[in-house]
Amino acid sequence: MTLATVVGNVVSTGRNDGIEGGRFLLVESCGEDGAPLGSFLVALDLMGSGEGEVVLISQGSSARQTGSTKDKPVDAVIIGIVDLVEAEDRIVYGKDR
Repeated sequence: MTLATVVGNVVSTGRNDGIEGGRFLLVESCGEDGAPLGSFLVALDLMGSGEGEVVLISQGSSARQTGSTKDKPVDAVIIGIVDLVEAEDRIVYGKDR
């Protein structure tokens, strides 16, 4: 899994993925403190994530293990919205901080 920040939406006039209800978002990989790392990818959002939120991304074959993405052409999916990251006995990221 990877931490990333939602930085925008990806809009296309058509799609052929067979997934109902999901939308594609542009995410940027980030460190445990939410600092951007400069690596971008498009991820399918089934969580209702919003711009600026830190999310958990699953990629590759693992992205196709959810009920909605089973056997679908998906390479990255948002599987969680991060509320808190704790490292070395301190909070390094908090959604409401």
